[in-house]
Amino acid sequence: MKRYSTLFLGLSILLLNACQSKTTTQESKLPIEGTWKLLTGTIIEKGDTTITSYTENVSFIKIINGTHFAFLKHPLPNNTDSTATFDAGGGSYTLKDSTYTEHLEYYKLKEWENNKFEFTVTIKNDTLIQKGIEKVEKAGIERLNIEKYVRVK
Repeated sequence: MKRYSTLFLGLSILLLNACQSKTTTQESKLPIEGTWKLLTGTIIEKGDTTITSYTENVSFIKIINGTHFAFLKHPLPNNTDSTATFDAGGGSYTLKDSTYTEHLEYYKLKEWENNKFEFTVTIKNDTLIQKGIEKVEKAGIERLNIEKYVRVK
C-alpha cells in the first residue's frame, strides 16, 4: 500500500507541476501582442511637427505576435489623394519592460531595412502609445515618432 501512496504522490506532483507550467506560460504572454489600429501619428523633424490622422482616409494596422511585427497601410475607398498608396513592412522585435525595439527586415525602401528602432511603449486599457527616435542614416532621417494605437478586438 505504501508503494501506491508514493506512486500517487509522485503522479500528483507531476500533474500539479504540468498545470502550473501551463498557467505560467499563459500569464507570461506579452501585453503588446495583438492587432493594433493606428489612430494618430506625430512626426517631429527639424523643428516641424506633422500630425496625421489614420481614421478617415487611411487605415493602418500593426500586428504583433510573440516574436515578430508587421504593419499594413492602405487608402480607404473614399480617399481621392493620389499620393496615398499601400505600404507594408515588418520584422522581429524585442520588448524589455517598456522598451520596444523593432528590427525592420522587410520594407519597400531598402535603406530602411536592417535598421533597429527603439521606442518606449505604454499600454493603458486598450490604448498603446509608442514613442521614439527613427534614425536612418542612409536616408538622412532622424525624427521623433509618436504613434497612438487602439487594440482591435
